[in-house]
Amino acid sequence: MIEIRWSTAEDAEPLARLHAASWRNAYAGILARPVIDRMISYRSAAFWRRTGGSGRALVLVLDGAVLGYATMGFDRRALRAGTRDTGEIFELYLAPEAQGIGLGRQLFEAARRELRAHGFRRLRVWALAENEIARRFYAGLGGHEEERAVERIGERDVEKVAFTWD
Repeated sequence: MIEIRWSTAEDAEPLARLHAASWRNAYAGILARPVIDRMISYRSAAFWRRTGGSGRALVLVLDGAVLGYATMGFDRRALRAGTRDTGEIFELYLAPEAQGIGLGRQLFEAARRELRAHGFRRLRVWALAENEIARRFYAGLGGHEEERAVERIGERDVEKVAFTWD
């Protein structure tokens, strides 16, 4: 049975493992291994225990196993520009073994509904330009490539792509 709910402190260990597996899978060959390891260390179980109990992530649970999560809020760029009608999915990760069977779409749609329920008319999601799987995923969900930007991650400048939905 699939359940999508807000995270709790009890989800800390599974979320840390999921984040680590997702980062190793999604960014291998794009980011250097030490950079990936450093980013993983920021999202330890302790991080999730501090934030998980306050419903900071929407989690997808299948038969009792946490297989995906999404974090969201105000679109950071739109907010700086004075626009308050755009929400952003900051992170959407699925366990590598759970990809390609429709669970990501369900999690995305649940996150989108949450943002709409809080008054966000538009939605933005960023993906690394080199992450072809993520780019195909968001385009397949109807996202329109709106802009590109460069961000420094570790020792490297990487291009990222913003997908938007109205």
